[in-house]
Amino acid sequence: MKIQKAQLNYLKMAPRKVRLIASLIRGLSANDAQAQLLMHPRRASQPILKLLQSAINDAVKTKKMDQDKLFIKEIRVDQGPMLKRWMPRAMGRATPIQKKSSHVILVLAEAEKVKPVRFKIEKREKIKKPKGKKAKHQEEKPEHQEEKAKPVEGRGFKQRIFSRKSV
Repeated sequence: MKIQKAQLNYLKMAPRKVRLIASLIRGLSANDAQAQLLMHPRRASQPILKLLQSAINDAVKTKKMDQDKLFIKEIRVDQGPMLKRWMPRAMGRATPIQKKSSHVILVLAEAEKVKPVRFKIEKREKIKKPKGKKAKHQEEKPEHQEEKAKPVEGRGFKQRIFSRKSV
């Protein structure tokens, strides 16, 4: 059984928060895990998604593994070094702050059988924008966008609300 290992060190998030996402994708196929991470709202899903995509690309290119057979054999989140800071409080006291970090280890393996694909992930094509000053002025505005009406000159909001004369 071929395996591919990928590691992410010094992720500036608490391991407890990253473990929630790691346990979500443990044992899933690579395609299903990517779909889960793409749609998950937690902040920890983005770095794990990048790590997963890196491991998949590395497995396909260097070890000639089949992308459809890949699954997450193991994902482990360990605690990294902790930055210790102090926050000033009332009456001359100080409260400790611990800025935690994580180490994530991801192991992909190749399954015997191909699992049916549940999700199809399409890659977005990057739109190339013309460079330079001339290109900026040459861009045409879409028809549905109209120029916004400028506010009427006159007394400002503060002057209307906070007038010196009482009404």
